[in-house]
Amino acid sequence: MNLATLSNAMPFNAAVMDIAAATALTGGMQVERMVTRPGPVTLEPAADHRIKIHTGAPVTGTCHSGRFMYQHGDIDLLPTGSSDDWVEDVASTSVILRFPPALMTRAAEHIGLDGSRASITPRHNFRDAQIQHIGWALDADHEAGHPSGRVYTESLSIALIAHLLARHRTAPATPPARGLSKQQLQRVTEYIDTHLDDDLSLFQLAQVAGISASHLKTLFKRSIGMPVHAYVVRQRVNRAVELLRRGDLPASHVALEAGFSHQSHMLRCMRRVLGRPAIASSQ
Repeated sequence: MNLATLSNAMPFNAAVMDIAAATALTGGMQVERMVTRPGPVTLEPAADHRIKIHTGAPVTGTCHSGRFMYQHGDIDLLPTGSSDDWVEDVASTSVILRFPPALMTRAAEHIGLDGSRASITPRHNFRDAQIQHIGWALDADHEAGHPSGRVYTESLSIALIAHLLARHRTAPATPPARGLSKQQLQRVTEYIDTHLDDDLSLFQLAQVAGISASHLKTLFKRSIGMPVHAYVVRQRVNRAVELLRRGDLPASHVALEAGFSHQSHMLRCMRRVLGRPAIASSQ
């Protein structure tokens, strides 16, 4: 770990702190040992993702959320750009695994995810057996001088990041469901109102909107809150009610003017839409 990223670390010597040369493994995973003394500790923002695994005896302290206790194997996830600060009551020892975002991108693409959207969620003081086991293995390999070779360390690195992406990936923001544009919706509804007495076709309306019929069905419902057919029926009922109130046409003519096939059809739709019998009509 770069000393500039850690405040209140013990003096740099083999006895108290092995912030190892942390030779960058092929693929970018680095392993570091961090020992801190009692008092304030600050981890400055870093360009890498970091995983901190507590390795020493239990330690208590105070952080932003209150009192804490870390035991052997407790984990913090610090995504790129994250910082943290806390106050420890006693000295503590941790293993830090760090890797660049580019490695996460490659790992995400390797398992079929969109690498450009791959990120992890910050978490503190939790346990995860898989992270522990891989972390201990990477630390042991690092302490021994990487005797198992690059393939071993790379395989562990990819397995660790794949697990992070499977269990601790930041959920992508769900974009709001898209409906018709304001212009499309206006064109379609105006066309419906103008042609209520016609035998309206979904394909005609899709042409007005400039999209396919299947897309119109989906996007129209998102925009209006009801299917195209239900909207057309509602508009025809509204037209029929208006014409009946004027009282200058018999109900049979009103039905045709509003786009219904006959008077009985109109009355059924009125009951369904209005929830009550149609208003009195002239014969």
